This record gives sequence, structure tokens and C-alpha cells, in this order.
Amino acid sequence: MPLTFAEEFLLLALDDRGRLADIPPMALEYGLAGALLMELSLDNRIDTDLESLYIVNREPCGDDLKDMVLRLIDDERSSAKFWVKEIPNRIPDLREQLMDRLVKHGILRKEEHKVLWVFSSRRYPCIDNREEEEVRRRVRRTVLDDELPYPRDIVLISLVYSCDLVDEIFSEGERNKAYDRIEEISKMDLIGQAVNTAVQELNRLIAAAVTAVTSMGNPMRV
Repeated sequence: MPLTFAEEFLLLALDDRGRLADIPPMALEYGLAGALLMELSLDNRIDTDLESLYIVNREPCGDDLKDMVLRLIDDERSSAKFWVKEIPNRIPDLREQLMDRLVKHGILRKEEHKVLWVFSSRRYPCIDNREEEEVRRRVRRTVLDDELPYPRDIVLISLVYSCDLVDEIFSEGERNKAYDRIEEISKMDLIGQAVNTAVQELNRLIAAAVTAVTSMGNPMRV
């Protein structure tokens, strides 16, 4: 059974030890929400324009998570960015559900570790990394070989760019070319642009919070 966009994106976000890449957790959640919306778009269940995202067909897809998202979307014609940010609020265990699906597919293995003998830490190393490597190869080939991108690859490349995973997939010597090509491809997808905007807003909030805490810890002397 083919993997969904969200499952493929999650594989790209895992490192060799089964830990998530060092990005803000909510950025990952926004990426997963965007992946589900993109899949619904290619399934002809939703459509989007520059201002709103709307339902075109409420018939279930036969996938539990996609159908859950389809039921959440109302007829208010809110923006794609609104739903990218709202879906993680409505489905707070979205990442865990997708991880469990990859475990059931036999792609990942769940491992529990204790930190300082008290705190629980969870990893999801690959059992067989063929699926992850296949996804990485597709993304790299499309970006570095200037191939005409397929819709599935536009989706993944948009999410990789939005969630700052480019450095996880391309070497230092490849990145200048990769960023130029990825920016070009990312402009082809409106939902991907909504994810990017949501993540940028999140990063600005984090930066502002860090600055505020630093300022409190180092008051100006008068």
C-alpha cells in the first residue's frame, strides 16, 4: 500500500537514530497538516485559491486520518493557512497516529528509553530504510537533476522547504543549487505556501520569546 504524503514527510524528518530533526515541534505539526490537506486536494476532495480553502466533495476517502480532516473542514471558506494551524489543535496526537501507522507498516520500530532513569524518551528507528531512501532519492533527483516535478514530489519538496529540512537531505556542496530549485518548485503549490507562512510566523514568535527571556535575564544597567 503506497505511503501517504504525511507518512513520507515524517520519514524525511527522522534522523538515522529514529529521532525527529531539530525543528520546532509545531512546525512539524503544520507540515503534517499541510501534507494531509495536499493529499485531499489531489483526491479532489478540497480546492484552494489565494484566499480560501473549500470542500468540493465530502465523499470519504477510505483513510481514517484524511477522512477525519475532511469532516473537520467547514463551509466557512477559511484560508489554507487557517487549516494548517487549526488541524493540529483539533487532532493533537496527529504525529503519534502517523508514527503508529509507520510502525504497523513494518517501516519503523518504536523504542522507549529512560533519561536520568525518570523521563521517557521515544525513538522510531527504521527497520528497513528502503522506503525512506526511495523518498529521499525522489526529492534529490527532482531537485538536482532539474526533472519536471510530479505532483507528489512538488508536495514533498514544498514541505521540506517550509519546515527547514533541506540541510537534512542535501550536502553542503549541493545546497546553493538545491535552495534555488526548491524555491522555484515551492511556488507551484498554494497549500505548501500556506505551511511556509505558518512556520515563518511560528519562528518569529519563538525568536521574540527568546529575545524577551534574554532581556529579562540581562536587565540594562542605569
